[in-house]
This record gives sequence, structure tokens and C-alpha cells, in this order.
Amino acid sequence: MAGRESGSVDQAAVAGPVARGVAWALVRLRLVIVAGWILAAIGAVLYLPGPSESEGEQVSDLVPTDAPALEAEIASFRLFDFPLLTRLVMVQRDPDGLSPEAQARVYARALAITTGAEPNAVDIAGAFPVTNTLGLLPGSSEQSTTAVTYLFFRPDLTFREQTEAARRFAGAAVNEPGDALIGITGAIPARLQQTDVILRYLPVVEIATVVLISLIVGLYFGSLVAPLIALFTSGIAYVISLPVVAWAGAQLGVSLPRDLEPVIVVLLLGIVTDYCIFFFSGFRLRLLSGEPRVIAAQRTTAEYIPIIFTAGLIVAAGTAALLVASLGFLRAFGPGLALTVLISLAVAVTLVPAFLAILGKALFWPRISKLHREREWERLHGGPGPEHERVPRRTLRSRVAHVMTARPVAAPVALLALGLLVVAGSGLLRMDLGFTLINGLPAKSEEARASVAAMRGFADGVLSPTLVLLRGEGVADRTAELREVQETLGSEPGVAGIIGPGTPLASNLPPGITVSGSGDAARLVVILDSDPLGGKAIDNLRSLQRKMPETLSAHGLSGVRASFAGDTALAAEAVTQTFKDLTRVGIAALVIDLVLLIGFLRALVAPLYLLAASVLALAASLGLTTYVFQLILGRGELTYYVPFAAAVLLVSLGSDYNVFLMGRIWREARVRPLREAVSTVAPQASRAIAVAGLTLALS
Repeated sequence: MAGRESGSVDQAAVAGPVARGVAWALVRLRLVIVAGWILAAIGAVLYLPGPSESEGEQVSDLVPTDAPALEAEIASFRLFDFPLLTRLVMVQRDPDGLSPEAQARVYARALAITTGAEPNAVDIAGAFPVTNTLGLLPGSSEQSTTAVTYLFFRPDLTFREQTEAARRFAGAAVNEPGDALIGITGAIPARLQQTDVILRYLPVVEIATVVLISLIVGLYFGSLVAPLIALFTSGIAYVISLPVVAWAGAQLGVSLPRDLEPVIVVLLLGIVTDYCIFFFSGFRLRLLSGEPRVIAAQRTTAEYIPIIFTAGLIVAAGTAALLVASLGFLRAFGPGLALTVLISLAVAVTLVPAFLAILGKALFWPRISKLHREREWERLHGGPGPEHERVPRRTLRSRVAHVMTARPVAAPVALLALGLLVVAGSGLLRMDLGFTLINGLPAKSEEARASVAAMRGFADGVLSPTLVLLRGEGVADRTAELREVQETLGSEPGVAGIIGPGTPLASNLPPGITVSGSGDAARLVVILDSDPLGGKAIDNLRSLQRKMPETLSAHGLSGVRASFAGDTALAAEAVTQTFKDLTRVGIAALVIDLVLLIGFLRALVAPLYLLAASVLALAASLGLTTYVFQLILGRGELTYYVPFAAAVLLVSLGSDYNVFLMGRIWREARVRPLREAVSTVAPQASRAIAVAGLTLALS
């Protein structure tokens, strides 16, 4: 057929009867389909809940619900008269020094809160103040400049309510001259601020993404109309997806994190644009070959619907595999992302064919007219027109593909590609994971400023101390042994200081801080010298955990059990569980993808090869990410769930492109040798895949 690679089979002709029947119906009902999707979008906006109506708390889902660190924190709360762990801290700092009067007010306010005498703190259950004056926190980098007040709240308050209550108290009560209030910080306000920042800048990201997609699609097709249709299709899918996902979450009782919306935007824009590019590419070739508008739309739809439908199912199934994760934060993403993909798939495979049949050549205006004149010249004159230099590049790509598919050439090329992927993937060995809650916020945010102030006055880990809970009969009375354990731990790498029975001025601490009333438990508060949620702190804590049994035994406390609580311990367990979940979810996603690929290709070896290629590409992507962010840009670590989510999406989307390419090659191979099928189809499909991948990356 003219306008295609020489001798290429018409792939619509080998499509099954179901695909041809669906294509016929979609083209005939094109006006009804467009009107129907517009009405569906309007109905979703008017009658279904918005995302904010279905949001839940996020911090509690960031860690395993059965984490030993949580158990230790609960046990500490039950055994002692006073809690020591909180995720909300008020920071005051004056580099020139807090006056004695200002420091006295720090302790007076905390006492008033704890005794219920502070009228501005009715929602705050207790407070524990520490200044860097009395030497209670060894390792403090300054003296008499900084005060941190750990705030404790009733469990019935939401995280946002706790943060707002803390800010109300700080604004109303910490306002005398010399108080030097910096602000409220900690894991909870940082997490809320992180989400707020994401949602605040989401419109900017969406606009930038829309502009980039418009430019890429417009330049590739030389059209002003094609990007508008791609964006309109994405917009319909977006307007429907968010309310439907929120409604489904409410019906199933699933708490959907607000973080889901930007992920939905990225995923939706990426895959819908991909599918539009695939449809547009095939339709343009048919128009250039002289097929009438409706026939070209019908045949393009019959050719691509099985491929795109299978690819969409693979992506949906891959994201749904997140359901087998144990971390609630990741598990909550599974249904939402899978439903988003299915809605986007339904919109793309119905609305795009309808627009093809309605618009015809107008879809590619203005470039299609110029290219069509060149094709008509070739048909009438038996050769290329005056601008033939721009046309035969397809033939050159075919020749290159033909050479590359020869076995003597293919083998070394495959080995070279494999070697490059392995080298890039070696970055995985250097990957550090952590929680980038506070250090990932804008430097001018209240949470970041307060965090920096606290770290300058004390040590980096002061906002989130690690609690070591020691349980054993009569352990609280063994002061000498506890002091020796405290000194040993204090000399370990990464430890800035420890508060415990052996701390100077420990007798000045309130009762129930370091030993329990029953005498069968004691607590050590460990202040680390690095970001308590970062990779370095996690590594240092793991070292302490490994050495702890030997340390207790060496100092005569072999019968005492030690457990660790605090944000660093929770972060360590979350990272560990993430790797376990990655294995579990990865296996589930690969099995699902393999089954779908086997069903689509009706083969066993090719699907295994394609999945292996996707996994290698994933390893290379994550490895390069590690090299760029940790070694080149100097970032301490990656957020712990980023590799996890990227693994699921990249494997699924990699299979998406594999289906598009291999599906066409498989059909071509029905009527010609495999090598010829590859060299014929690969040049045609490679440009569309490259453009689709570029738009996905930029989205």
C-alpha cells in the first residue's frame, strides 16, 4: 500500500472480527460518543464527591502498622508517667542568647499546659521543654540560645487539628519580648506542609505539562489540532477519574491520600497522550496512502484497539498489584491508580477513534496538506516530488533495521545494550533511602526554618529523638549498669548525646522520665547527629540495634530486653518493609504482566524476554537516578517509596510500549519472515514510541 513501508501488510486486515466490529461501531457512533463523554464529565463534576471530600490522614500510613517501633512507643507510654515522643515541636531561638526571663517563661508555659492552667492550650495535653542551657542534652552545639518544647495532644485530634492548635498556642502565648519564636515543626506539620506544597503547585505543574505535551505532539505531527484533541481527551479522563476514584474510595471505606491527585495527573496525562500518539500515527499513514476519512478511522481503530486495550490492562494490573503491599500509604494508591488507568483506557479507545472519523485530515492541519501533495506527486509521476529529501528517511531507517536484525550484528548489539544497562543499574548498590519530610520543604517554610534553628542550637536529631526502652525485673534500680550502657551508646558513631539515668543533672528531671514507677523499665533518649529521618541516621540506628544485646550483656544486663521507638526507628522499619513489599508487589506485577503478554502474543518465550528487558530498563533507570541525585546533585537519599512506585509504573509502562511494538511485529510476522517483519515495523513504531515516552517523561 502506498505511503507505507514497501511491502508492509495492512495490519487492520489481520485484526480479529471483534476488533473490526468494535471499530465499525465506534466510527458509526462517533457523534454520540463525543456527546456521551462530555455529559459523563459534567455528571461526574456535579454529582460525585471531589478528592478533598475523600481524603484521610497520611502520616499513620507511612509506616507498617505492626512495626516493633510502634509497639515500643505504646509500651513506653503505658509504663511511664510521661510520654517523650511527639511529632510536634515548638522552637524558640535567639543567636545572641535567650534571656533568663525568656527561658523561665519556656518552663512556666510548659508547666501551665501540663497542669491545664494555660487557657490558650485547651487542645494540648502536655508539654516537655528543653533548653540548651542546663546541659540536659549532651552534644548541644550552643549554649543558652535555643529552646524546644515537645507538645503532646489528645489522640482524638487529627494531625491538622494538632498542628493548628500548636500554632494558635504559639501565636497567643509566645509573644513577649525576647521569646524569639521561630515556629512549629516536626514530622506531622512537615508532612501536612509537604502535601499542601504539592497541591499548591499542582496547577503550575499541570499547565507546564500541558504546554510541553502540546509542543511535542504538535511538532511531531506538524499540527495545531492534534495536541488539542490529545489534551481534550486527557481532560475528559481527568475530570471523570478524580471524582470516580474519590467516590469509589468512599464506597469501599478506603482512605485515599491527597498525594494521589498529582500521581493521577502524571499517570493519566502520560498514558492518554501515549494512546493518542499511537492512534494518530496509524491514522496519518492511512490518510497519506489515500484512504477515505471514515475508512481510515475504522481500519486504524481495528488495528490499534487490541494493542492499546492489552497495554492498558497491563498498566492497570501492574498498579493494582500495589494492593499486596503491607504499607498502607502504598496500598492505598493501588485501587486509585488502577481505576484511573481503566477510565483513561475507556476514554482513549472510544473518544479518539470518534475524533479520527469526525476530523479526518483536519486533525493534522496544516502539515497534512503539504505531505499529501508530495504523495500525490509520487503517485502521478512515479517518483518523489521536489521536496523528496524529507520523505525517504523511512527507507533509511528500514535499511538500518534490516542490518541490525542480522544475527552477526544483532548479537554484539544486544550484548552492548545489556552491558550499558548493567552499568547504569549498578547505581542501585549506592542507593540510600530515607524520609525527606522536612529537608525536602522550601527553605522559607516555617517547618524548615524551625528545624534549622533547633539543629543549630542542639544537634540535628533533636526534633525526633530515638527512645531506647529497657525492660527487665528491677532494671530501674540498677543505676550503675544503666549509666555504663548509656556511656557506651554515647560513644557510638552518629550519637550526639543521650538523656538517661546517667545524665548530669538527671535528678532535676521530672519523675517518670528515665525510670518507671514499677521499677521494671528504664528509658534512654538518644539524640543523633544527623537528620533523624535520613539514610545516615537510619544506618547509625541499625548499628545500635545490632550492638545492643552485646552491650547489655557486657554491662551485666543480659536479662534485659531492649526495643527502639521514635521516628528514626519507624523510618528504618518502613524502608525495610518497602524492600520486602517491592519483592512481593514486583512478583505480583510481573506474573500479571506475563499472563497478559502470553495471552496477547500467544507465545511463551517472547513475553519472558520482554519482561526481562523491562526489569533491566527499570534497574538502569533507578541506578541512573541514584547517580544523578545522590552523587552529582549531592542529595543525601531518595524518599523511601520513590523506587517502589517507580518500579511498578516503569515495569507496567515498559510493557505498554512492548505490547505496541511486539503486537505489530507479531501481526506482520504472520505473512512474512520474522526478520523482515522486525525491519519493516520497527522503524514505523520507533518514532511513535520515542515521542510517547518523551511525553510521559515530561509529564
